[in-house]
Amino acid sequence: MGLTASVLAVDAGNSKTDVAVVAADGEVLATARGGAFRPPSVGVERAVDALAEAVTRAFTAAGVTSVAHVSACLANADLPVEEELLAAALHARAWGVRVDVRNDTFAVLRAGVAEPCGVAVVCGAGVNCVGMRPDGRTARFPAVGRLSGDWGGGWGLAEEALWHAARAEDGRGEPTELARALPGHFGLGSMYALIEALHLRHVEPVRRHELTPVLFATAAGGDPVARGIVDRQADEVVAMAVVALTRLDLLAEETPVLLGGGVLAARHPRLDARVRSLLAARAPKAVPRVVTARPVLGAALLGLDRVGAGPGARARVRAYFDA
Repeated sequence: MGLTASVLAVDAGNSKTDVAVVAADGEVLATARGGAFRPPSVGVERAVDALAEAVTRAFTAAGVTSVAHVSACLANADLPVEEELLAAALHARAWGVRVDVRNDTFAVLRAGVAEPCGVAVVCGAGVNCVGMRPDGRTARFPAVGRLSGDWGGGWGLAEEALWHAARAEDGRGEPTELARALPGHFGLGSMYALIEALHLRHVEPVRRHELTPVLFATAAGGDPVARGIVDRQADEVVAMAVVALTRLDLLAEETPVLLGGGVLAARHPRLDARVRSLLAARAPKAVPRVVTARPVLGAALLGLDRVGAGPGARARVRAYFDA
């Protein structure tokens, strides 16, 4: 024991955490999975405690006690001040000599590109976008919800679908099949029944995310209101990507635009086609593609970039996670 590996890669999300211990030559010495990382709900120290369990298992399996560099891509690290706070908390655990903390969207971006250059839009429970250039320049958004101008993601899409369905049923809004399909998903006969069930927690609020696939199925069936919601999500994805490309002076260069998160990775035909069509019109040099690689790969590559590892090391770690 007492050995020092090169990189501890951490991808910590709202539902799970993946960690990997990586040697300087790109060999993955150990991996581990942990629970959710939610500092806004439980506080920074308790959230980092949750990381510690997975890190300890990975260190034990790798036969090391520390690393040269910690590359942590963390959900809820939305503002630079939050990154600094989380970096200090991780540094205090003495897992590595140096610690870099980034928002977890950077892991999706780096996992999808050969070199650290491009833009990523993640549409999962929420929505976020980041961009980076090899010279270290980045583009990002606060991404803390409606307060920072965000719209969409799985949670937002479900909320929008519920809003339109409720108004359709009581006559305030345009008729839509969503008024039948959303309550039907829970075996209920009306939007009033669903509103009551959600309000009184007979259906737990967390289950609202189940309505996003219902929205897409309804849109695929031709419902105009559902289609409008899906189209708006595509518009938002492209707006974020184009702004990030513009900020980084990448509009005139062939640049990958990575699409990640459950909503975009599902490749819903209408959403995917509209995103690609709008990007072709507004950013013709953009090269959109869906990222399916595990984000912990991106965290590992960012760490190897930071320690100056060569292309062979990066190829080796990518091969491990692509296997």
